[in-house]
Amino acid sequence: MPRRVEGEASRQAHADLPKGTYEREISKEGFFGPAAFLHHTHPPTGWTSFEGPLRPRAFNLSKLDHGHHSPWSAPRILSNKHMEMRFWKLAEAMPALSRNADGDQLLFIHRGEGALYCDYGHLDYEQGDYIVLPRGTMWRLDPSTENEVLMIEATNSHYTLPDKGLVGPHAIFDPAMLDAPKIDDVFRAQQGETETRVEIKKRGAVSVATFPFNPLDVIGWHGELSVVRINVRHIRPLMSHRYHVPPSAHTTFISDRFVVCTFAPRPFETDPGALKVPFFHNNDDYEEILFYHAGDFFSRDNIEAGMMTVHPSGFTHGPHPKALKGMFTPKKEATDEYAVMVDTRDPIDFHEEARPVEWEGYVNSWQNRSAED
Repeated sequence: MPRRVEGEASRQAHADLPKGTYEREISKEGFFGPAAFLHHTHPPTGWTSFEGPLRPRAFNLSKLDHGHHSPWSAPRILSNKHMEMRFWKLAEAMPALSRNADGDQLLFIHRGEGALYCDYGHLDYEQGDYIVLPRGTMWRLDPSTENEVLMIEATNSHYTLPDKGLVGPHAIFDPAMLDAPKIDDVFRAQQGETETRVEIKKRGAVSVATFPFNPLDVIGWHGELSVVRINVRHIRPLMSHRYHVPPSAHTTFISDRFVVCTFAPRPFETDPGALKVPFFHNNDDYEEILFYHAGDFFSRDNIEAGMMTVHPSGFTHGPHPKALKGMFTPKKEATDEYAVMVDTRDPIDFHEEARPVEWEGYVNSWQNRSAED
């Protein structure tokens, strides 16, 4: 389709908006495809009421119950055919090994630290770590402090690194920053003839294989497949002082039908005409899931670390009213937030385990307010 301009409009997306207007993006393929940018005289989320199943959802996952020794007992939050998300609290060493036969497992360590033992060796972890566990890996965690872990399964699939295009493979983070487990003295010390259970999840059901020894008895390995770890502080977001870069630029891992992106601190745009907050948009091809890890979530009101928001595809959304006051004049020089975003092409189902920690009034946080309130 040819590019067209109608009425009073900016020629550059996310910058130099007509005075007194609010930009809304309608796009295809997330933020990768064709798009239109509409300039409204009122905030596109300034409704007086919102009814029906398209409403956004918010959950305070930190308030979920404690004490699940197995990851397969952790509460399921949401899922579809290609992805499953759980939130797991663990305070002591796992009594059994786990193995996911349904797909690759991504662990995001929201709180705590400890040691991971797996087929590939020993690896210490800490708050802010991503750990990718290839499908079929046997593993266990041994926390040194209480852990809170966001688990994202690539159901019947696997995780890869994104193609970073013209900026090259070393942008955002160099693959050399990915750490792998070691066959070290700590790993060898946990080997032995101790009876060990392995809890294997397949198609949502758990089978148990019991061995008269610890099957983490590897003495070495080679190959291009491994458990890997990277911390969010090692992620260097793409930035432009003249243009608000969309979150898809910060894609960290990809699977067949969803992507995992990371929000990390960055300077605000300094160009006077550039937007300094996320733009209003219709992401009609993806469900948007955001887990808030740490910092000041400047575009959202009443959101704390450990909370998760879900914006269904087709739902118009953007910054909350208080954030609109800083559309062009932020109060500080840089953002201060870490968050994990999952964009999935397929609709998601919510599970009953998450209902007790849902914030029912989340949709009303945009209600009937303007930037001047």
